[in-house]
Amino acid sequence: MGDITGFLKHTRETPTRRPVPVRLRDWKEVYEPFPEPHLRSQASRCMDCGIPFCNNGCPLGNLIPDWNDLVYRGNWQDAIERLHATNNFPEFTGRLCPAPCEAACVLGSKKVAVVGSGPAGLAAAQQLTRAGHDVVLFERADRIGGLLRYGIPEFKMEKRFLDRRLEQMVAEGTELRPSTNVGVDITAEQLRADFDAIVLAGGATAARDLPIAGRELTGVYQAMEYLPIANHVQEGDLPEPTISAAGKRVVIIGGGDTGADCLGTAHRQGAASVHQFEILPRPPDERPASTPWPTWPLIFRTSSAHEEGGERVFSVNTECFLGDEQGNLRALRAHEVTMVDGKFEKVEGSDFELDCELVLLAMGFVGPERPGFLEQLGVDITPRGNVARDGTWASNVEGVFVAGDIGRGQSLIVWAIAEGRSCAAAVDRWLVGQSDLPAPLVATSS
Repeated sequence: MGDITGFLKHTRETPTRRPVPVRLRDWKEVYEPFPEPHLRSQASRCMDCGIPFCNNGCPLGNLIPDWNDLVYRGNWQDAIERLHATNNFPEFTGRLCPAPCEAACVLGSKKVAVVGSGPAGLAAAQQLTRAGHDVVLFERADRIGGLLRYGIPEFKMEKRFLDRRLEQMVAEGTELRPSTNVGVDITAEQLRADFDAIVLAGGATAARDLPIAGRELTGVYQAMEYLPIANHVQEGDLPEPTISAAGKRVVIIGGGDTGADCLGTAHRQGAASVHQFEILPRPPDERPASTPWPTWPLIFRTSSAHEEGGERVFSVNTECFLGDEQGNLRALRAHEVTMVDGKFEKVEGSDFELDCELVLLAMGFVGPERPGFLEQLGVDITPRGNVARDGTWASNVEGVFVAGDIGRGQSLIVWAIAEGRSCAAAVDRWLVGQSDLPAPLVATSS
């Protein structure tokens, strides 16, 4: 484009209509001639938007940015040839067409705030940007990415892949605002006033706790207190981790992916030993009847972290943590369990103590964090603790939509991305009346 800032310098202007008393005395066209300098300045307002939605808005597919650029430069012969390439009668349409191309212009786009920059928020933000909206992606951490950034260890995904994708999103037009705690740095009222729509994609970050004796001891931490520190070290923010497994006997309580992330991290920090506890029994090696094909099979799996070492202990329940006189963790007491009528029962005589200096709680998440932004918005919460939504991904608050774990509950990255994409299509449709964005899922409440 000849002047990529033209839309900032010039306001929209149309030809002046002749005075009513004058034009009622004849049958000539109602508009005055439009001076060439005005034509060229108006043509300069066509911005270098990257994706010219006006082309799609015009049934003829007129190459509007190309034509405007040629008009701005005064290349009239090339301009008319460009028009004639798609339109037999531009002198007719210029006078009679209601200009659906202008309605599709990104200068008429809506403003959307996406709160939370995990996979659901990233997907929703990218899709809405590509639909032509002005999108701002908010993240309370100092870098964009959510759990992709600080929950997933570097050995599972090097952050250069995340950074490369973020560079693409910025180039496409998405604005990134890290270090912004929505609900604190900007209130819900401010956000609703500044944006036409809001997408809640903050994830399910409220961790399940283990409220037993000794929980307050130094050395007992949530996995998401431990893992982000290791990632900050890899980012170069810290010289050494402030919570480290180096030389310690470590117990991880929880047998899922987060527990495996803690396991691999503890190995790399030089743990003396690592035990990973799981209250459920060991899964079978072969697909059981309870998870038939093509469902995800509940079978025994060995991650890369498990290959590196550590002992996995199944069907065990932790009773309490034991500390020394300084309030530091020194051991835990546990026992074996068995499942009876859907409930865990203690196996008598199976009590044991295990020396340890670091315990990491990796027992999953119970839903989003409600204090602050969600309470300010006044969104409804489901009995399971997630943000309630209807079949259009909308919450009970007008213009506020819900995507990812914050509405679904703790789940897989592919579900989060699919929800982000589907929610974006619903937001786009709500803003402009229709959407060409794909929607792989139907919203579910949980």
